[in-house]
Amino acid sequence: MTQSSPPPDSSSRPPRLTVIGAGYLGATHAACMAALGFQVLGVDVDAERVDRLGRGEVPFHEPGLPELLSAQVAEGRLRFTTSLAQAAEFGDTHFVCVGTPELAPGCGADLSQVVTVIEALGPLLTRPCLVVGKSTVPVGTAEPLARRLRELSPAGEGVRLAWNPEFLREGHGIQDTLRPDRLVFGVADAESERALRRVYAPLLAETPTRPATPVVVCDLPTAELVKVAANAYLATRLSFVNLVADVCEASGADVVPLTRALGLDPRIGGRFLRAGLGYGGGCLPKDLRAFTARAEQLGAGRAVELLQAVDRINVERRSRTVALVREELGGEVANARVAVLGAAFKPHSDDVRDSPALTVAADLHLSGARVAVHDPHALANARRELPAVDYADSAYEAATGADIVLHLTEWPEYAALDPARLRRLVRRPRLLDARNTLDREHWTRAGWSVRSLGRPRASGRPTPASRHHGRVLGTARYGGTGSPAVGGTAREP
Repeated sequence: MTQSSPPPDSSSRPPRLTVIGAGYLGATHAACMAALGFQVLGVDVDAERVDRLGRGEVPFHEPGLPELLSAQVAEGRLRFTTSLAQAAEFGDTHFVCVGTPELAPGCGADLSQVVTVIEALGPLLTRPCLVVGKSTVPVGTAEPLARRLRELSPAGEGVRLAWNPEFLREGHGIQDTLRPDRLVFGVADAESERALRRVYAPLLAETPTRPATPVVVCDLPTAELVKVAANAYLATRLSFVNLVADVCEASGADVVPLTRALGLDPRIGGRFLRAGLGYGGGCLPKDLRAFTARAEQLGAGRAVELLQAVDRINVERRSRTVALVREELGGEVANARVAVLGAAFKPHSDDVRDSPALTVAADLHLSGARVAVHDPHALANARRELPAVDYADSAYEAATGADIVLHLTEWPEYAALDPARLRRLVRRPRLLDARNTLDREHWTRAGWSVRSLGRPRASGRPTPASRHHGRVLGTARYGGTGSPAVGGTAREP
């Protein structure tokens, strides 16, 4: 790696930034900060990842990021290294963007990567600087880390720690970084706030096309709580509407117009009120469980009860979906052909961590179904996570010969499918829309029977179903025995 020369007096130039951890959060943050005009050095322990990013290649799917990152690398504002020593020499503000995965269900967050960064970076900091945590951590983490930094660093009291939680949504990472709806500065002193305002100055100025980003300045514990509290609230809304969906199914009501009516109430709003298969991914589940574990440690029993119920309701959506498939197949899943549309936990992402879609696919496979999965971008990751099922290169290929089609990830590509064409390929025209996003009338007019979570069944014209006597084309059987490591409460941006 090329060594950087000692920086000039930091007061006479814009701050130089380092981003430690080049996963989803770190790579996105680094590219966006470079796009704002800063000199940025990204750091990661994975040499292969560093090499790829240094060539302008993004090792995961995020719309718009490959173009943005490659442009910043080409213009020389963004570089990557494996050397923390180089980062310490280069940077005035160091963003810590490493992972805090779930230790085990109910056991809180694994902070080993954050602690490792502090322990390794601290002794290298020979001049005043600001270290900024962006990783999601339990409340009470930052203050002891700040003390440890001062103990380790030759610059001593000149090294400050702030917490600046991230609110990125996979699939919208660039927008959420360059046009955030708020910035949270958790600081212990005025100098740290001034340093953060220098870094985010391009976002704090109002322009003809963008209002100034609101800033909330608070202490370190409050900043730590903001992200997990926000995720817990969103998870609670999702689990609440799914409870309502259960009542709708039991009573013959329809959850879709019901939630539309709820969303029009200005006290409630419509976001995160869509009933369906539930949430997954690398943030909401593990953040909710880490929040629950920390609340339990702090003796906040009422919070623990609520958060545990929210998590339980969400996990049960997967088993409820499997039960509906079994019901639609007349009680027998073994040897049925099941087409699964979607593997990522959400659209516009290739992330399959704690994916509800893969959990359902795995459970049906273990029950003896012949499962074929399609996803526009997550097939490679899905194959690694769940090698025992078949994979198809298109939704039409996955549905060929199927007894039932499951819509499990709400990709726009699936809303654009031709149900009449699909009906000619399947064995039986039965659709389970577990995301409640497809146009039911469009499908029923093409002769499909449509089932959704929280809605009455909708049936099409009673025309004979098309038959297909061939095998699923272009798929391969991948080996693997035992229960796949997806879903449920076990797992792990």
